[in-house]
Amino acid sequence: MQEIIIDEEFKNLLPPLDATTHAWLEENILQHGCREPLVLWEGILIDGHNRYEISRKHGIPFNTVNMEFDSRDDVMIWIISTQVSRRNLSPTQLSFFRGLHYITDKRARGGNRFTQSKPKYHSDTLNELGDTAARLAEEYNVSPITIKRDAQAAAGILAIGEASPEAKRDILAERTRISRKRLRELSAGPEDDIIEVALEIENGTFGISEPITSASAEERVPIDSIPGEFLQLEQEFNRVADDFRLELQGLLRSGDASALQPIFRVFIDTMEGLYNNYVITI
Repeated sequence: MQEIIIDEEFKNLLPPLDATTHAWLEENILQHGCREPLVLWEGILIDGHNRYEISRKHGIPFNTVNMEFDSRDDVMIWIISTQVSRRNLSPTQLSFFRGLHYITDKRARGGNRFTQSKPKYHSDTLNELGDTAARLAEEYNVSPITIKRDAQAAAGILAIGEASPEAKRDILAERTRISRKRLRELSAGPEDDIIEVALEIENGTFGISEPITSASAEERVPIDSIPGEFLQLEQEFNRVADDFRLELQGLLRSGDASALQPIFRVFIDTMEGLYNNYVITI
């Protein structure tokens, strides 16, 4: 069986398959073999990590195809574009990969470079949007403003991931709810703040001390009596509403009426996702 190089950055770029999907894939390969070839770049596996692991586990043969790219960044762009079109991603994951696509694309094409005095994914690299944001906005059917905000939030997630890979996985799996506004702040914030938030996410203490300000003291329901599902729904609803308001404010400042429909479409799709993820199961 061909020896293949596993690159951890490429392998961990996308969230892992859930247990049910992985079990289905394993059963399918056991019955029919590994029919889809694995994709390699200079001997490194860039597509088919789950198929590769299952095939090795059971001694099932597989085929490979080789692709050529000019750089690692070009490989990452290809992985993002290919996998995002295949997977049913959550709104948080989709936002992250849109932003990561922008960051990587800009870097691959000679955009602002990271400096050693700043975090690796500092938002100062995102200041000049230009044609990249417009092109990706068209590709993902959102506004350029959305791409910009996604990139800033993605920079925050990546910075957290530098301090704690587990915290990054929790955010993308939506086990931890953190607003994109907070992520954008962290992307340009001091390293100490990033580390503090990462540790709080790891410990499961992030956000639990935030006060509820939407009601007076007399009207406020004791937080211990509120089911966890409803608290999560409230946090997610507030996050989506805050992001939508910021999008509209940016649109009003830019005067770009053509971006109105994509912004509303993203808002509606996200609200439908909330309904499916929470309301149906509560």
